[in-house]
Amino acid sequence: MSDFLLTQVINYGAPLLGVVVFIGGLGVPLPCTPLVIAAGAFSREGYLPWHTTALTSIISVIIGDSLSYSMGYYASGYVLKRFGGTPKWIEAEKTFERWGPLSIFFSRFLVTAIALPVNLLSGTTRYPFRKFIIYDALGEAVWIFGYGGLGYLFGSQWEVVNEFLGNFGGLTLGVIFFIVGLRQVIKRQAKKRQESAAKNLC
Repeated sequence: MSDFLLTQVINYGAPLLGVVVFIGGLGVPLPCTPLVIAAGAFSREGYLPWHTTALTSIISVIIGDSLSYSMGYYASGYVLKRFGGTPKWIEAEKTFERWGPLSIFFSRFLVTAIALPVNLLSGTTRYPFRKFIIYDALGEAVWIFGYGGLGYLFGSQWEVVNEFLGNFGGLTLGVIFFIVGLRQVIKRQAKKRQESAAKNLC
């Protein structure tokens, strides 16, 4: 899939990349980040105009994110029935409750595994769309210009950059899972101690 899409991006340019990241914003598992990094490298080699490619990609992915927000907003019952209780949903819910706007911003480029659940949660919890779109746009701009910029900077070595960022993103998600799990254990232990103390007083 990745090799096929890479070839098609070279052939059809920014419009195809825009379609791919738009679909990715809807939660379809496509290799969007590798394509963004590769697009930066292709821009350096003259295959793609960087400004048109970047602008098209940002607008497209924001539209995709907005639609997934709308699905959470207008179809909250179905969304909760379909995704509620899944590990990614639970993790995104905890992250969203704690960090709010920052979870929207960082899930655009740092912890992309929970991007769709965060979009849907923003809608189901009726988080103001105006605020959502601001943090979403900022995060997606970091993703497109940051990751695409690295591809442009390293050129033909973009695959090494993609591998490093993939490992870093996985590590970040693992650390978040560990911290959240640790906090839950600490809370449970504290609750048990409180209940034990209350029984002793009785």
